[in-house]
Amino acid sequence: MADIRPFQAIRPRVDLAEQIAALPYDVFDEEEARRFVKERPGSFLAIDRAETQFPVGQDPYAKEVYEKARELLWGRLEAGDFVKEEIPCFYIYEQEWRGRVQTGIAACASIDDYMNGVIKKHENTRRDKEEDRVRHVDTCGAHTGPIFLCYRRNAGLASIVSEIKKTDPIYDFTSHDSTKNRVWVVRDADWIAGISRAFEAMDSIYIADGHHRCASAVRVGEKRREKGIHDDSGHFLSILFPDNELAIMDYNRVVRDLNGLSVEDFLARVSEAFVVSEADSPVAPDRKGVFGMFLGKRWYRLEIKPEYTSDDAVKGLDVSVLQDNLLGPVLGIGDPRTDTRIDFIGGVRGLGELERRVATDMTVAFSMHPTTLAELFKVADEGRLMPPKSTWFEPKLLSGLFIHAL
Repeated sequence: MADIRPFQAIRPRVDLAEQIAALPYDVFDEEEARRFVKERPGSFLAIDRAETQFPVGQDPYAKEVYEKARELLWGRLEAGDFVKEEIPCFYIYEQEWRGRVQTGIAACASIDDYMNGVIKKHENTRRDKEEDRVRHVDTCGAHTGPIFLCYRRNAGLASIVSEIKKTDPIYDFTSHDSTKNRVWVVRDADWIAGISRAFEAMDSIYIADGHHRCASAVRVGEKRREKGIHDDSGHFLSILFPDNELAIMDYNRVVRDLNGLSVEDFLARVSEAFVVSEADSPVAPDRKGVFGMFLGKRWYRLEIKPEYTSDDAVKGLDVSVLQDNLLGPVLGIGDPRTDTRIDFIGGVRGLGELERRVATDMTVAFSMHPTTLAELFKVADEGRLMPPKSTWFEPKLLSGLFIHAL
């Protein structure tokens, strides 16, 4: 039984929503973040990445950076850039990107559901990344970035959301990433009750994206409980989407060198587990078990041989197949989380980005068939974890549209 609650969001003044809303803090490197905030000083990224308010060279994890984030957040609320809802509400958040529409429900989820396995994860998290957001949330006294959750389609919820979307949205704008965003505030008591009941009937909800933000929110809630602090940190900001509206993109790989092998020896080693054929154009794998490889200004099609496939939920993933049969044994990438010879490129950048990287700082690139939501659910339901960089979701959820004060 999932505990999904309405909440009193702090949200942008209607005329400032487009100016404030920003992509998540972790899709920018420092240079990109500084440039973005300089061009859009009213953007929420100035709060999410408060080191942009200091000179270049500032330690982004210094105490004064988190304090600056708090100062900016609550200062802008006091200045009237944001408003706070008078009663707990749900919020319908629709995104349209490249012709596909996904509609989520902004709400607060329970840290207890995370700890008892109702909210299921599929990735490991790094403690240092967690610690950054723990300090940000704890110092700001608010969740500023939503966790991207998903659930198996529910007909009752779909019906309610459809009815709400017949009314006028409070926000309607196109963000700088070319995503159309619309938001409805759900104040009607019957709709709120119906949404709550639908989630109460669910025994599984899944983290699609935002594992670090989720783990951080849980740690803040636990820490405050231990201190006897009674606030709303037992619930964290989330946006929940039905699985039938979501799509996972490919998450591709590039490697710096051939691990001391000549091109001929490398291709021979690859041919042990894969059927290798030259391709006349870039290879975007059309099914599971097929990979593209760009090497020496030439594309190849790789297909895993049947004897190297697996029905195991984790070992059968294409990201595992590539790691276990090529990246590890042939290229010597033992731990892709820490090996500096490998990098990962979201499919949103296209196959041209793989060619560009090989032409600049890498030697070989691999294009992947996307992991499916069914595979994600299977791994999570078994209580297991995917290899790193297995999924890439687009569009990203904007930060700054909904803030949950603790």
